[in-house]
This record gives sequence, C-alpha cells and structure tokens, in this order.
Amino acid sequence: MTNALATTSSVKKLRAIINTESVKEQFRNALAENAPLFIASLIDVYGNDKYLQKCEPQLVIMEALKAATLKLPINKNLGFAYIVPYKDEPQFQIGYKGYIQLAMRTGQYKYINADVVYEGELKGHNKLTGEVDLSGDAASDKIIGYFAYIETINGFKKPLYWTKEKVTEHAKRYSKSYNSNNSAWKTNFDEMALKTMIRNLLSKYGVMSVELMNAFSADTGDERSYEAQAEDEISSNANGEVIDVDVTVESKNEGPGF
Repeated sequence: MTNALATTSSVKKLRAIINTESVKEQFRNALAENAPLFIASLIDVYGNDKYLQKCEPQLVIMEALKAATLKLPINKNLGFAYIVPYKDEPQFQIGYKGYIQLAMRTGQYKYINADVVYEGELKGHNKLTGEVDLSGDAASDKIIGYFAYIETINGFKKPLYWTKEKVTEHAKRYSKSYNSNNSAWKTNFDEMALKTMIRNLLSKYGVMSVELMNAFSADTGDERSYEAQAEDEISSNANGEVIDVDVTVESKNEGPGF
C-alpha cells in the first residue's frame, strides 16, 4: 500500500511540473505540434517504471528534454532513446536506432547498418582496411561478434568489427552501469553492443552534424565520454620510458632581454 501511494505521489508530481506553462513551452519549442504526444509518452514511461519513480520528477523531465531537443521518442519499445535510472539519478541514453536515425538525418549517408555476427558467418577480417567478409553461413545461433558499417553519398566506406569479447572488455572498462543488476548490459547485451559499434564508428569516421555532436554530448549516461576514452588509449599506448634530456641554453648578450 505504501509503495502504491508513493508511486501515485511521484506521478502526480511529474504531471504537476509538466503542466506548468514554462515546462510546456520548452517541449513546444523542441517539438512543436508533437509536444503533447511526447509528454504523454513521458508520463507513461515514468508511470510504468518503479525504478525511475525513485528519481526526482524534475530531473526526469530535464533528461526527457534532451530527447525532445533531438526529436527522439523515449518509448522503450521503439529503441531510439531511453531515460534510465542509475543510483536514483535519471540519465538520458540513446539507443543504436537513435544514432542511426540522427546520422540519416544529415543526408550524407547512403548506407548505415549494425548487426550481430553468428558463428560461421565470419570468413575474414582485414585489419589494415577494416573490411569484413561475412559471406559464411551461420553454423549456430551463437553470437561471436558485432559489426557496424557506413557508406556516405560521396563513396566513403567504413566497416567496423569487434569480437564479443572485445565488446565485453570495452563495456567493463567504460560503462558505469555494467556491473549493476538492472544494467541494460545484463538485460539486453546485444542492443548495447550494437550501440557501442555504431557510436564508435560514427565518432571516429562519420560525417558529424551539429545534431549528432549534441547527441554525443547529451548521451553520457552509460559510457564515459569519448574524450576520456581517448585519453585512456593514449595513456595505455604511450611510451612509458622517461627520457632525460639536458637542454642547455647559451646566453648571448645581444640586446635587451624580456
């Protein structure tokens, strides 16, 4: 009974905040005539997620506005974007379908795709060019890896392939929620893996619009920023040897010094 009352109270509070004119105006500015539908979806998502209800409604609305600004629906069944509770803090996260949607909006991509690779399908992987030969027939339903692929309208092509083990190591290293019991890595590993592939490929080789750059900045809920990842990679791969160089500067009296 207590939990039911708490749920009702939280949902009422969320509704009350959304119904203030200033908040409704922010959603209208982002979504125009689609604002009421998005707001209804937000209330539905919040009302049906007992973990999200532990988060402050005001903070949930702020995260929802990030999705609204990018015009990504937060309906869980669609898989474009989510508001995920993490230690009672709501966090906006973009699904791999959301990244594909944002990339296609740029008008610069002819093809963009990501999928799982089953045992037997991988015939070869050229490390130099990145090309992946997936012409084999699946021998089982065992997933051994993941790929992402982009091709722009000007002919640039770039595939990316990671083994399942590499994706797992990446998640352990960079995902703040990987070890959480309700983490999406535990409940939907494949979808999170595909997002990781698409996000890595677009961030390093894709045509970046302002909207996509804003998406990368906003989607910091699960993975650490790519700037932080890049710093880690540099630290890991840099030469650890310290070279002591004695630099002697000869002073010459050639005029005034500053």
